[in-house]
Amino acid sequence: MIIVHLLGGLGNQMFQYAAGRAISLHCGTNLKLDTSDFSDYQLHQGFELHRIFNCATEIACKADVSNILGWQSFPRVRRFLSRSSMARLRSKRFVMEPQSYCCHEIKCVPSDSYLMGYWQSEKYFLEVAQQVREDFTFKLPLENHNIELSKQISQVNAVSLHVRRGDYANNPVTTAVHGLCSLEYYYAAIQYIAERVENPFFYIFSDDIEWTKKNLKMVLPYLHVVHNHGIESYNDMRLMSLCQHHIIANSSFSWWGAWLNRNVDKIVVAPQRWYANQTDVKDLLPQGWVRM
Repeated sequence: MIIVHLLGGLGNQMFQYAAGRAISLHCGTNLKLDTSDFSDYQLHQGFELHRIFNCATEIACKADVSNILGWQSFPRVRRFLSRSSMARLRSKRFVMEPQSYCCHEIKCVPSDSYLMGYWQSEKYFLEVAQQVREDFTFKLPLENHNIELSKQISQVNAVSLHVRRGDYANNPVTTAVHGLCSLEYYYAAIQYIAERVENPFFYIFSDDIEWTKKNLKMVLPYLHVVHNHGIESYNDMRLMSLCQHHIIANSSFSWWGAWLNRNVDKIVVAPQRWYANQTDVKDLLPQGWVRM
């Protein structure tokens, strides 16, 4: 079997699942998900894939992980061996993602493998993109205000605009790694869209909507989406995916909101600089997305 380690918010879980799904299909074997690290995870909404999407989410038990990794299956050992300097000590079945690029040799991993990392590139699952899209169809129908918004979105040239702040702004360690998209980025992206889309209407999503209202000054028609909170936050991604075009943040959440949009003529504007520490992310953005 292929076991993929999951951790992080919804967007990260989706990348990890998609990579594992692609490899399991290539190997012709089952996919299981290791969710053990969510037991004491305090950020975001915890493990969410099973609740939100129509994807198979068979959970790996300790015995499954042990059968593949042996003595390397212990959590502290895995964390230690996940360091790049420890690569030579890892079992061939313990597959760590490379630091900043898509590893095309991923298809050569053993059919019994344990995957650990974030796998933030479409290239890992591009060959099975249609299957991934089917897996990431939403389970539940839209309700209440989201129904009305979806109708509005379908009647205009809708552009989703995502401002990610949260821990990016409030946690100094996270800020040092990820950084924040500048207002200059958003104004440039808005202008880029306005020059190419007739009568755009902007739907603004954020985990800090009050900051966005005060600081992002809009002159084109817009609406702040403010009602999806807590376990309903995923509906922001769902509404993003219904828009025709996108301005995303350096966030896997809005990355997936844009990717799930099936409009072949969509314009997606993304920040050139995804990480504050200058990590190379040449494979993170799909071909055709605009870096700005």
